[in-house]
Amino acid sequence: MHDEQSGHLQIGEVATRTDLSIRTVRHYHDVGLVTPSERSAGGFRLYTEADVQRLLVIRRMKPLGFTLAEMKELLEALDVLEDPTSSAKTRREAGATLDVLRGKAESSCENLRRQLGYAEELTDLLTTRLDAEAPSATR
Repeated sequence: MHDEQSGHLQIGEVATRTDLSIRTVRHYHDVGLVTPSERSAGGFRLYTEADVQRLLVIRRMKPLGFTLAEMKELLEALDVLEDPTSSAKTRREAGATLDVLRGKAESSCENLRRQLGYAEELTDLLTTRLDAEAPSATR
């Protein structure tokens, strides 16, 4: 349920918007990656749009093989870069972190493209084989 007055979202809506399960959203809270911005009077977790964006970053990282520690490191670096009061040194360190993690993401993407190519080759092979067998199957 969306709280119109505060702009906060309950966990079910967050799960739907991020394509994550409620259990996964709770897990990311439990491990300290995304803490709900508020709690309702009834104790329900309430999330902001910024919380949703953090969850989307995590969702993008997960299939690329990033660890929870790397996810936290990236989120912290993004927070530093979004904070106009961050020192130049802290910003440089955050930028260096992003560069390293971008390299890992690029490498993971290359690996996934290679795996997708193998899957497509296999699919084509099986399709060709099935097409070749189709006439004999009707005899």
